[in-house]
Amino acid sequence: MGDYVTANDFEQVAARIKWDKDGLLPVVVQDVVSRDVLMMAYMNRESLQRTLAEGRTCFFSRSRQELWLKGETSGHFQDVVDARLDCDGDCLLVGVRQTGVACHTGQFSCFHQVVPVAAVLPKTVGLSDESSDRSSDGSPDRLSDRSSDRSSDGSSGGSADRVSDGSPAVSAQAEAPVLGAVLAELAGIIAGRNRERPEGAYTTYLFEKGLDKILKKIGEEAAEVIIAAKNRSHAEIVYEVSDLFYHVLVLLEESGVSLNSVGEELLSRRR
Repeated sequence: MGDYVTANDFEQVAARIKWDKDGLLPVVVQDVVSRDVLMMAYMNRESLQRTLAEGRTCFFSRSRQELWLKGETSGHFQDVVDARLDCDGDCLLVGVRQTGVACHTGQFSCFHQVVPVAAVLPKTVGLSDESSDRSSDGSPDRLSDRSSDRSSDGSSGGSADRVSDGSPAVSAQAEAPVLGAVLAELAGIIAGRNRERPEGAYTTYLFEKGLDKILKKIGEEAAEVIIAAKNRSHAEIVYEVSDLFYHVLVLLEESGVSLNSVGEELLSRRR
């Protein structure tokens, strides 16, 4: 066992667990920065003991009948921050700092398939970059195939997908949790594009062109944010800041810097 989890510690925890008939415990994994529910899997006694001792999630594969360390092949490890049993002792919630993405499909969370419900909150728009729109240099230059009105100075250039679906603006406090989830999802999509490099995708184009191209685009988008702000155009500010956020996420992926590390840095500055 690790220095901070003794054998006695583990036995006390294990005694409180109601293992199922196969000796397994369902485990829900949540990212501590974005608060996204990342995945659901199972642990047996050995994998739980290893998780608590080593500080990285380890699960039991029911199909292969063996332990599997999350991220062992992909590098997308889950560093454990805390773990909590539910009131009945038959389910475990594990808070983690996710490296990369949690889902094998390249999505940040395994829970990315939207099911229609009678919701009262504004719906969000899925993110995709399969468009073939082109910028002035002949490169694909959109995350989506939506057309857009440009600023009054006639400027143009690369554009990331809009986060909003055109619904009325709400307060910053109401938007903040949605923005965090969208950024986390988009970071996962970008990581998937980096691994798979699908032909025709704008994100693939950026990675293939390299760091200098990515930095050039960030500079261009930052300038367009300034122009939008000077024009006092709410719609243009939203549009151009979305472009800037997207290209910064591409830079983070190219540089091997996780979105979580940026979140932690921002939290550390809170006074």
